[in-house]
Amino acid sequence: MDNIGEILVSALIVIGATFALVGSYGLVRLPEMMTRLHAPTKATTLGVGGALLASMCHFIFFEGTLSIHELLISFFLFLTAPITAHFMTKAYLHIRPDIGEHLPKPEGGDWSTYETPNGDIRPRT
Repeated sequence: MDNIGEILVSALIVIGATFALVGSYGLVRLPEMMTRLHAPTKATTLGVGGALLASMCHFIFFEGTLSIHELLISFFLFLTAPITAHFMTKAYLHIRPDIGEHLPKPEGGDWSTYETPNGDIRPRT
């Protein structure tokens, strides 16, 4: 049973480290702020999640207890990372309004609403 626990914890650490590495690399190498924001909010969040899962499995297999701290950290992380990215994106769009100038805006539409090629008005995603 100890070997299964060690393999599971090791695999989760390696998977988490791989996601964190990919997210960090994307943060450094992607060309523009909007694409750079995507890498850490997705990949690095999964990397930290993998490390937290590894910690939970370690406590379950080797200490015989369930650690709730990691669940609370995971909940806080998965709740705050998308909200923070959304706020940063909105702030960036207000600072750089020229980003959406090439997109057709409908009459009376604001910066987050654009026309689709068939004329429908849809929120920008």
